[in-house]
Amino acid sequence: MALEKAQGLVSTNSVVVFSKSYCPYCVDVKKLLSELGATFKAIELDTESDGGKIQGALAQWTKQRTVPNVFIGGKHIGGCDATMGMHKDGKLVPLLTEAGAVKSSL
Repeated sequence: MALEKAQGLVSTNSVVVFSKSYCPYCVDVKKLLSELGATFKAIELDTESDGGKIQGALAQWTKQRTVPNVFIGGKHIGGCDATMGMHKDGKLVPLLTEAGAVKSSL
């Protein structure tokens, strides 16, 4: 059930951040996405009734148990370091644009 829920969220949203409200790395990723003007859905696992089950399902699906767990355009990106690294390398905005999460500046 939790895996289907997670996969459904990923398939119906251009960007999904599985997060915990108190996690500083999650806050950093959500702040970056907001600053870039990206539309994204944040799922706060600490406030969801089935958050623990979703986190367990994500660990099976992505082999990553930690948060944030970021998906863009249906693809698993990784956590905070991976997301920030993609931005530093100039790869995040094109990916967000391709996923329809940000408007192209062209």
